[in-house]
Amino acid sequence: MRTVSGLFDDYSDASAAVSALEASGVPSDDISIVSNNAGDRLTKESNAAEGAGAGAGIGAAVGGVGGLLTGLGIMAIPGVGPVVAAGWLAATAAGAAAGAVAGGAAGGLIGALTESGVPEEHAHVYAEGVRRGGTLVTARVDDSLYDEAEAILRRSNWVDPAERRAAYTAQGWSRFDETLDPYGPAEIEQERLRYRR
Repeated sequence: MRTVSGLFDDYSDASAAVSALEASGVPSDDISIVSNNAGDRLTKESNAAEGAGAGAGIGAAVGGVGGLLTGLGIMAIPGVGPVVAAGWLAATAAGAAAGAVAGGAAGGLIGALTESGVPEEHAHVYAEGVRRGGTLVTARVDDSLYDEAEAILRRSNWVDPAERRAAYTAQGWSRFDETLDPYGPAEIEQERLRYRR
């Protein structure tokens, strides 16, 4: 199994990517979605966890993790804030964050991504992208489906991680910092306007 990931500026693009991955034969249990939910934007507008592996047991996997889960499909990630999340990556991120709190190690979303095979430099861009209002789709796929899965994410309006890293770096950013305050709704809207096509 290999991991394919894509960051999306708009939740609707991420949702379309999830549907396309499922249609290509990637099981829902192998797909995860983590979307910034500042101001409860997604829970008001849609059922963001539906269709993205909501049945993958996130509640059971993180139910005892010291309050990280604030509601079904909703959790908090240090430095990112509230997210709507579903699937295996969300459960792994919550467990990694709990371990980081208990053991003082780096964890959360960066740890979950790098453990699953995402290069660290991309993991930092993805975590920062979610912090700034984006949505991350991650899937575990057989080697034979990897190229097709990556093509699906690209066609669905994904953010090129190298280009986004360059844009963030031009703003003085170097890496995701979980000690920073999460972006609020107004900051997220400014960020979206910056990259809207």
